[in-house]
Amino acid sequence: MNAAEFAAAQWTRATGAGVDPHEYRRVTDGLVSVADWGPSFLRTGHLYLQRADQAGSSVSAGEYLLTAARWFHLATLAPYAEASRAAAEADHALGRALTVLEPGARRVSGEGFIGWLRGRSDAPALVIVVPGLDSAKEEFLALVSALLARGLAVFAMDGPGQGALAATATLRPDYEQVVGRVIDALGFARIGLVGLSLGGYFAARTAALDPRVTAVASVSGPFRLDWEKLPEAVRDIMARRAGGHGAARAFAGHVDLAALSPRIAAPLMVVDGGQDVIPGVMNGESLARLAPHGTYLSVPHGDHLLGNARPDWLPHLTDHLTRALTGAPT
Repeated sequence: MNAAEFAAAQWTRATGAGVDPHEYRRVTDGLVSVADWGPSFLRTGHLYLQRADQAGSSVSAGEYLLTAARWFHLATLAPYAEASRAAAEADHALGRALTVLEPGARRVSGEGFIGWLRGRSDAPALVIVVPGLDSAKEEFLALVSALLARGLAVFAMDGPGQGALAATATLRPDYEQVVGRVIDALGFARIGLVGLSLGGYFAARTAALDPRVTAVASVSGPFRLDWEKLPEAVRDIMARRAGGHGAARAFAGHVDLAALSPRIAAPLMVVDGGQDVIPGVMNGESLARLAPHGTYLSVPHGDHLLGNARPDWLPHLTDHLTRALTGAPT
């Protein structure tokens, strides 16, 4: 895949993460090869750090820092020797932004996780946002904002093999153990989960195995993976995150919700894009059908993560979680 094809493939993911579409095109139009992706995105992030340092108000500085965090995270999507540095810079920029914009936000870390707790201290429930194979907490800021606007507390996390922890830990199939430690650390009585991409599998698995989960949602999450059919690019990403191709193949073999779906007692919403067709990935319709309280929303024109169709699913998902967690009308 050449640079133009790679940039086109990442278009809705990047703009869905919140970067300006015109700037994205300006940056990617200058790429000679995919190898230029990481350095170019890292440079763009640093330009936003400079803007933050020169900003005329703390609000402007915080907004520039959030944008820097997005660009630094996106720098990690292509193979890049400095990916761990870019992930660390994304984590640092997000922390600086929240310190300025939300003084009440709290950084929380523990065994296998790191993230930011945001929202009112007296919020009626907590939603944990779980990223996927190569995503991170910096990618889903719009989802977090929509949940916060509905009065919920939110913990956007990186787990093993993800974001700021990708350099020091590998993907693990028993991710519910990590989420369990997050729940223990944060102390909320009512817990919602929303998982994106592979995070949708992690969220559904956790809901099946941890009775403390009150509501759950999956966006573009796999029901099952078939290693032999997965595209080479996906297998390579999984190998980088899992610690080698052998470990990645074993990990993929664990991703199967057939036996766990009937054990999900919490209300579940599954969101898929009709244009999200990745060989070797079975999407979530079976999960919604097998779960006792599952609902399924398919957006025909939506692609993976549905960055091109946010109005068609984001309000429905956040309202679903709010109703299930609080019983309040939305």
